[in-house]
Amino acid sequence: MSTLLAVSSTGEDLLTVPQVMARLQLGRSAVYDLLRSRQLASITLGRARRIPAHALTDFIRTRLEQEAA
Repeated sequence: MSTLLAVSSTGEDLLTVPQVMARLQLGRSAVYDLLRSRQLASITLGRARRIPAHALTDFIRTRLEQEAA
């Protein structure tokens, strides 16, 4: 197993863009803007873009901390 990325056999650790759209209640363009600006980390597998679940959690935590400051 790679120490860089450990993915469960169910694939629950990697989210698709539509899944992130639903969780953040944002549109496709907004999610891709977050990815493009590297505010939200992702990986590319072939032509597919996947967002690690922990990256989404980190993004939300960071935004909450910024709002609280």
